[in-house]
Amino acid sequence: MNAGLGVPIVCSSAAGKSKEKRLSMKRLILVTSPPACGKTYVSKQLAKALKHVVYLDKDTLIVLSKQIFAVAHEEYNRSSAFFEKNIRDYEYAAIVDLALDALEYDDIVLINAPFTREIRDRAYMDALRGKLRQKEARLTVIWVETDRDVCHRRMILRNSDRDKWKLEHWDEYIAGVNFKIPGELDDPAVRDDLLVFRNNTDAEFDASMKAILAIIEG
Repeated sequence: MNAGLGVPIVCSSAAGKSKEKRLSMKRLILVTSPPACGKTYVSKQLAKALKHVVYLDKDTLIVLSKQIFAVAHEEYNRSSAFFEKNIRDYEYAAIVDLALDALEYDDIVLINAPFTREIRDRAYMDALRGKLRQKEARLTVIWVETDRDVCHRRMILRNSDRDKWKLEHWDEYIAGVNFKIPGELDDPAVRDDLLVFRNNTDAEFDASMKAILAIIEG
């Protein structure tokens, strides 16, 4: 792995792997990170730059989730036990199902969503790869790496109602957030399974965008 400043961390290339075979496979891209790391901006810019891509944002489902809170007469709090029990996992299931369906019609599907627990769950990831093999597709996880203080500033600036509890209880919230790169996803024999998009500054963003596009399109 290359951890140089402003350069995304990538896996080494698999020896003897056919470039033609890699290019012929479809791909699911998960753009992941803790909230407010710049995931949505990174995802949209990647989607604009790639060819034959379907862009999906899990936040699109929030309008439905808000209605569940309303009919259940629960306070809208996406950090609550009610959300964890009745909404969170179903949002992820819905967006992944949409992505798998979309792979029938285009070459690349990109999901913008945190996936903070799922990417560290070996059974979940193995099951997802199994579903992708049935579609003759491979998985690429892009982890957006941003410092905690930068995330805090960005969360304040975006001024979203979904962050209300997080900002009001910042120390409690941030103590439970894992900013560590999910290195368990890295297979040294696969070049494009885990890519790290550094996003603290404009210079890091530009360098990461250029390098990651070259890997995905190459």
